[in-house]
Amino acid sequence: MAYALASRPVPEGEAWARSALAQLGHVPGVHRAGLALVEGGGRRLLFTASDRDDERSLEWCEVDAYDDVPLNDTVRTGATVVGSLDDLADRYRAFVDRQTLTTHALASVPIFAAGHVQGGYALFFDTPQRFDLAQLTELEDLGVQLGVDLRRVQRATTHASRSLQAEPVPHGARAATYSVAADRRAVAQARHFVRRTLAGWGIEEDTVDDAILCLSELVTNAIIHCDAGCELRVVLDGGVITTTIRDGGSTVVVDPRNVTVDPLSVHGRGLQLVDAFSTRWGSELDAVGMTVWFVLEPTR
Repeated sequence: MAYALASRPVPEGEAWARSALAQLGHVPGVHRAGLALVEGGGRRLLFTASDRDDERSLEWCEVDAYDDVPLNDTVRTGATVVGSLDDLADRYRAFVDRQTLTTHALASVPIFAAGHVQGGYALFFDTPQRFDLAQLTELEDLGVQLGVDLRRVQRATTHASRSLQAEPVPHGARAATYSVAADRRAVAQARHFVRRTLAGWGIEEDTVDDAILCLSELVTNAIIHCDAGCELRVVLDGGVITTTIRDGGSTVVVDPRNVTVDPLSVHGRGLQLVDAFSTRWGSELDAVGMTVWFVLEPTR
């Protein structure tokens, strides 16, 4: 697997990452710790590790969401993956083959913030591990605490440029950006823009319909709940469609696990539809507003 060096800074800040790696490095039996954050609407992870710190800056790399590594499964499912290298070899053969003789066991644990998976951490153990209930609980509690710390940083962070137009697009990907006025009637215009864009890119009609359904709910929510306009961007990268909506005034982060709390509300039903029709979705809150995204992946 080839890793692409990430030249841009991690928005959540190196101070948080350094602190997280320091905490992970103090877990008994760990000789290496890794840290990953979701980026690009879930299309990839930004990854760094305790052996990449040169005291001046952390070196981050990109991990494609389709690479067969434990952290991708952890981020995709929210589940902890643990075991000896022998235990993991059948599922992650190429990954296991790359490990040094020092590593005997691995733990891949989700980092939850704002109700959804923001990333994960990996621990490489130099001794065999039991991974009993008590140990698993400690590892998952550590993931929760790292998420709390990350959330604190996110709430205090304003992106240097909140414009989606200014954000980088993967090499070879196609992107289109549209500004939505603070008017419910503008939702129809946003739908028309996305439908025209995806059709022009040759996307199948059923997939376009799914995208429009999810888009309508999230753009409507942005306009209603922050009483302001929003910006949307559609990216087609390797057959994967990522749609991002960024507003300028939301103060509540959506928890994908709680979308069925009020099944009788229009808002609740809409988010259930987003959860049902998208491959995955999530949201991120900074000091100014909220960014919500959903992904539609081709059938593999």
